[in-house]
Parts: sequence; structure tokens; C-alpha cells
Amino acid sequence: EVQLVESGGGLVQAGRSLRLTCAASGFTFDDYSIGWFRQAPGKEYEGVSCISNSDGSIYHADSVKGRFTISSDNEKNTVYLQMNNLKPEDTAVYYCAAEINPHCSGDGFKARWMDYWGKGTLVNVSS
Repeated sequence: EVQLVESGGGLVQAGRSLRLTCAASGFTFDDYSIGWFRQAPGKEYEGVSCISNSDGSIYHADSVKGRFTISSDNEKNTVYLQMNNLKPEDTAVYYCAAEINPHCSGDGFKARWMDYWGKGTLVNVSS
């Protein structure tokens, strides 16, 4: 059974940090690009960051570049999203998602193309 389990969300003040974790199981980790989407109330999914476990490519959306860092531990089948200098506009449900794709890029990182999804974790940033 494929599972993507997110953890690490919570309520935090603006300017602080959080680290999200996505634990993956049930598929060949190295064949996939794994990343994070977020959805704020009333808004569409936004692709935040992704990382390829095949070629090591990484993508960060302009809205988080310089503040968020995605990383992967292939031995643990886990992907992390370190979020620093959080802003109220970062408030959203964050979802981990995986796509069988050897390369990660902004052009290819679209919600409709993801093969697997986690259930999400809420990040709430207060001003």
C-alpha cells in the first residue's frame, strides 16, 4: 500500500521556522520526484517545492525561494521541507505528493500529474 504521511505542521508566529516531514512507503522511492503543494482556503493548489530522487534536481517556487529548503533522505524514504522566516501568507494545508518522474522542475510540477498524495498537515502563521 502506498503511503505518504506528513507531519510537522502547527501554529507559529511570523518570522519563525517549521520543518515538515513526508514519510513515504509502498513504492520505489528512487524512481519518483516528491514535493510539497499547499492550498490556502478558497485557493487552488500551489506547487511549493519538489526534489527528484533520481537526478537530484530541485525546484522551489518564487514565493518561497530563499526561505524554504527541500531535502531528501533516501535511506529513510523521507522528504523534508525546512521553512524559515514564515509569513502569514504561508498559511495553508501542506500536502506531500509523488510523481514517477526522473526530473523535478517548475514546468513539470503540477498537481494534476501527481500519482500519490498524503492527507496534508496544517501550517498556520500568525502575524
